[in-house]
Amino acid sequence: MDLHGFLRPEVLPVREKEVVISERFLGDDGKPAAFKLRGISEEENAAIRRSCQKKGGALDAPVLDRDRYLRRFAAACVVYPDLKDGELQASWGVMGEDMLLGKMLTAGEFARLLAAAQEVCGFIRADEAGKVKDELKNASGGETEN
Repeated sequence: MDLHGFLRPEVLPVREKEVVISERFLGDDGKPAAFKLRGISEEENAAIRRSCQKKGGALDAPVLDRDRYLRRFAAACVVYPDLKDGELQASWGVMGEDMLLGKMLTAGEFARLLAAAQEVCGFIRADEAGKVKDELKNASGGETEN
Protein backbone atom coordinates (compact mmCIF):
# COMPACT_ATOMS: atom_id res chain seq x y z
CA MET A 1 0.00 0.00 0.00
CA ASP A 2 1.13 3.51 -0.80
CA LEU A 3 0.65 6.21 1.85
CA HIS A 4 1.13 8.99 -0.70
CA GLY A 5 -2.61 9.69 -0.95
CA PHE A 6 -2.81 10.28 2.81
CA LEU A 7 -0.08 12.92 2.93
CA ARG A 8 -1.49 16.33 3.73
CA PRO A 9 -0.63 18.02 0.41
CA GLU A 10 -2.44 15.25 -1.49
CA VAL A 11 -5.68 15.26 0.52
CA LEU A 12 -8.65 17.03 -1.02
CA PRO A 13 -9.96 20.08 0.88
CA VAL A 14 -12.87 19.72 3.28
CA ARG A 15 -16.16 19.93 1.42
CA GLU A 16 -18.38 22.97 1.43
CA LYS A 17 -22.03 22.96 0.48
CA GLU A 18 -24.67 25.59 -0.16
CA VAL A 19 -28.17 24.76 1.01
CA VAL A 20 -31.40 26.73 1.17
CA ILE A 21 -32.67 26.23 4.71
CA SER A 22 -35.72 28.46 4.40
CA GLU A 23 -37.68 30.52 1.95
CA ARG A 24 -37.80 33.29 4.60
CA PHE A 25 -34.23 34.51 3.99
CA LEU A 26 -34.02 36.32 0.67
CA GLY A 27 -30.98 37.49 -1.25
CA ASP A 28 -30.63 40.78 -3.11
CA ASP A 29 -32.22 39.11 -6.14
CA GLY A 30 -35.37 38.23 -4.14
CA LYS A 31 -34.63 34.50 -4.28
CA PRO A 32 -34.08 32.33 -1.20
CA ALA A 33 -30.57 32.86 0.18
CA ALA A 34 -28.44 29.77 0.73
CA PHE A 35 -26.46 28.98 3.84
CA LYS A 36 -22.90 27.92 3.08
CA LEU A 37 -21.68 25.02 5.22
CA ARG A 38 -18.29 23.41 5.70
CA GLY A 39 -17.22 20.14 7.17
CA ILE A 40 -15.35 20.43 10.47
CA SER A 41 -12.46 18.27 11.63
CA GLU A 42 -12.79 15.72 14.41
CA GLU A 43 -10.45 17.93 16.42
CA GLU A 44 -12.98 20.79 16.19
CA ASN A 45 -15.86 18.41 16.89
CA ALA A 46 -14.15 17.03 20.02
CA ALA A 47 -13.55 20.55 21.32
CA ILE A 48 -17.24 21.35 20.83
CA ARG A 49 -18.25 18.14 22.63
CA ARG A 50 -15.95 18.96 25.56
CA SER A 51 -17.40 22.49 25.79
CA CYS A 52 -20.89 21.00 26.08
CA GLN A 53 -20.25 18.67 28.99
CA LYS A 54 -21.80 19.24 32.38
CA LYS A 55 -21.56 17.43 35.70
CA GLY A 56 -24.38 15.15 36.61
CA GLY A 57 -23.70 11.60 35.54
CA ALA A 58 -22.97 8.65 37.78
CA LEU A 59 -20.43 9.69 40.39
CA ASP A 60 -20.72 13.23 39.01
CA ALA A 61 -19.15 12.15 35.72
CA PRO A 62 -19.47 14.58 32.79
CA VAL A 63 -22.64 14.28 30.71
CA LEU A 64 -23.06 15.72 27.23
CA ASP A 65 -25.66 18.48 26.94
CA ARG A 66 -26.93 17.17 23.61
CA ASP A 67 -29.02 20.23 22.69
CA ARG A 68 -26.11 22.61 23.30
CA TYR A 69 -23.77 20.30 21.36
CA LEU A 70 -26.06 20.15 18.32
CA ARG A 71 -26.48 23.96 18.26
CA ARG A 72 -22.73 24.54 18.57
CA PHE A 73 -21.92 21.83 16.02
CA ALA A 74 -24.33 23.35 13.49
CA ALA A 75 -23.00 26.86 14.14
CA ALA A 76 -19.40 25.70 13.65
CA CYS A 77 -20.34 24.35 10.22
CA VAL A 78 -21.95 27.59 8.99
CA VAL A 79 -19.61 29.69 6.84
CA TYR A 80 -22.31 32.03 5.52
CA PRO A 81 -24.04 33.95 6.88
CA ASP A 82 -21.25 34.92 9.27
CA LEU A 83 -22.84 33.98 12.58
CA LYS A 84 -20.05 35.82 14.45
CA ASP A 85 -21.08 39.13 12.89
CA GLY A 86 -22.02 41.57 15.67
CA GLU A 87 -24.59 43.40 13.55
CA LEU A 88 -26.36 40.14 12.69
CA GLN A 89 -26.39 39.01 16.33
CA ALA A 90 -27.60 42.44 17.49
CA SER A 91 -30.42 42.42 14.93
CA TRP A 92 -31.73 39.21 16.57
CA GLY A 93 -31.00 40.41 20.11
CA VAL A 94 -28.52 37.65 21.01
CA MET A 95 -24.83 37.11 21.62
CA GLY A 96 -23.18 33.95 20.31
CA GLU A 97 -23.43 31.93 17.14
CA ASP A 98 -25.40 29.05 18.61
CA MET A 99 -27.85 31.43 20.27
CA LEU A 100 -28.29 33.24 16.94
CA LEU A 101 -29.27 30.02 15.17
CA GLY A 102 -31.78 29.31 17.93
CA LYS A 103 -33.41 32.72 17.43
CA MET A 104 -33.35 33.04 13.66
CA LEU A 105 -34.40 29.51 12.65
CA THR A 106 -37.64 27.69 13.25
CA ALA A 107 -37.38 24.16 14.66
CA GLY A 108 -37.86 22.67 11.18
CA GLU A 109 -35.30 25.01 9.61
CA PHE A 110 -32.81 24.06 12.31
CA ALA A 111 -33.47 20.37 11.60
CA ARG A 112 -32.68 20.95 7.89
CA LEU A 113 -29.52 22.88 8.77
CA LEU A 114 -28.40 20.15 11.16
CA ALA A 115 -29.01 17.39 8.59
CA ALA A 116 -27.01 19.35 5.98
CA ALA A 117 -24.18 19.94 8.49
CA GLN A 118 -24.08 16.24 9.34
CA GLU A 119 -23.94 15.42 5.64
CA VAL A 120 -21.13 17.85 4.85
CA CYS A 121 -19.13 16.46 7.79
CA GLY A 122 -19.59 12.92 6.52
CA PHE A 123 -21.79 11.64 9.36
CA ILE A 124 -24.45 10.74 6.83
CA ARG A 125 -24.45 10.25 3.08
CA ALA A 126 -26.59 12.40 0.81
CA ASP A 127 -28.90 9.44 0.14
CA GLU A 128 -29.49 9.08 3.92
CA ALA A 129 -30.21 12.79 4.50
CA GLY A 130 -33.96 12.41 3.93
CA LYS A 131 -34.16 9.64 6.53
CA VAL A 132 -32.26 11.76 9.07
CA LYS A 133 -34.50 14.74 8.31
CA ASP A 134 -37.56 12.60 9.10
CA GLU A 135 -35.97 11.35 12.33
CA LEU A 136 -35.17 14.91 13.41
CA LYS A 137 -38.72 15.97 12.59
CA ASN A 138 -40.16 13.16 14.69
CA ALA A 139 -37.75 13.85 17.57
CA SER A 140 -38.68 17.55 17.65
CA GLY A 141 -42.37 16.77 17.38
CA GLY A 142 -42.76 19.28 14.60
CA GLU A 143 -42.79 19.80 10.92
CA THR A 144 -39.60 20.28 8.93
CA GLU A 145 -41.39 22.46 6.40
CA ASN A 146 -42.13 26.18 6.84
